[in-house]
Amino acid sequence: MDFSIFLIQLLNAFQYGLLLYLVAMGLTLIFGIMGIINLAHGSFYMVGAYMAYALAPLAGGNFFITLLMGLVLAVILGYLLEWAFFSFLYEREHLQQVLMTYGLILVFEEIRSLLVGDDVHGVPIPDILSGSIPLGDVMTYPVYRLFVSAVCLLLALGLYFVFARTRLGMMIRAGSVNREMVQSLGIDIQFLYRVVFAAGVALAVLAGMIAAPISSVYPGMGNQILIICFVVVVIGGIGSIRGAFFAALLIGLVDTFGKVWLPEASGVLVYVLMALILLWKPSGLFKAGG
Repeated sequence: MDFSIFLIQLLNAFQYGLLLYLVAMGLTLIFGIMGIINLAHGSFYMVGAYMAYALAPLAGGNFFITLLMGLVLAVILGYLLEWAFFSFLYEREHLQQVLMTYGLILVFEEIRSLLVGDDVHGVPIPDILSGSIPLGDVMTYPVYRLFVSAVCLLLALGLYFVFARTRLGMMIRAGSVNREMVQSLGIDIQFLYRVVFAAGVALAVLAGMIAAPISSVYPGMGNQILIICFVVVVIGGIGSIRGAFFAALLIGLVDTFGKVWLPEASGVLVYVLMALILLWKPSGLFKAGG
């Protein structure tokens, strides 16, 4: 393999892995920290992609204003969903969580169909990011993909700082271990969980919005990414922020180079990786909170 082609595939792997991390991070917050099995998390990714398409005319075609509008709406959506539905699930059995969140998938899909139809849509790349940078004498690499990687990396560093270095992060980590103890210390755990859930939804929505110009916007797109994000959470360790990051990058490398070197087996390589890691470390790469 030519070095420039290898470099392009490596950049693609990191971009895919970082985008996976952004979605899986929200799932880690909701599943690993709050204890909710949220099958509807992939729908938030889909909602983000459709927001990038539907809000663009309202923002005058400015992609960055569209992102800002989408993030505000995502936080409001996440807060309301936790208040209206998820706050009743903390003490329920996992089966009830699965049934309700699966029902939300159907609701989101039907609302999407009623509002924007079932066609495939494209979201244009903003002009300022539409160029390419040369890699070698012939190959080039899109600037927008580098932008996606940079956004995801900055958010990853920001999230790590919040959870590892701030009082809010300390309260969230404590609440995931012993909810009753945190409440006894006078912390409003209900409000804290709503903030966490809203943040998880916002991360998935943002991932969908910045991925829309690359992958296009189509029905059911959230279902595909949901499964792989659960794999990320399991490999990294349920509730581990650092684990989700390394697992997402590892999956990005295996998936991207697997399609290049072993295209016949590329569909199962990620799951083989998960099986091997769980045989080695049954609880994942890192412990919860790590």
